[in-house]
Amino acid sequence: MTYDEVYKIIGKNIKKYRMLKGLKQQQLADMLNMSLNFIGKIEVGYDHPSIYTLVDISNCLEIPIEKLFQATDDSNQQ
Repeated sequence: MTYDEVYKIIGKNIKKYRMLKGLKQQQLADMLNMSLNFIGKIEVGYDHPSIYTLVDISNCLEIPIEKLFQATDDSNQQ
């Protein structure tokens, strides 16, 4: 598995848990004091957030950080 594939999985999971909480990208960005553009790029795997950012995101979404790294059957499909 490549780094890019890992970041795509992370991005999909961030989007999934954000949507489960009923948050829009802008709301998550505001909660994290980040730009909407940055959140959007993370969710599609174009931007590679630091571990500090991932901790902040997981805390904001109220999930254990390891959930961001869990691949699902559809995670690797494009």
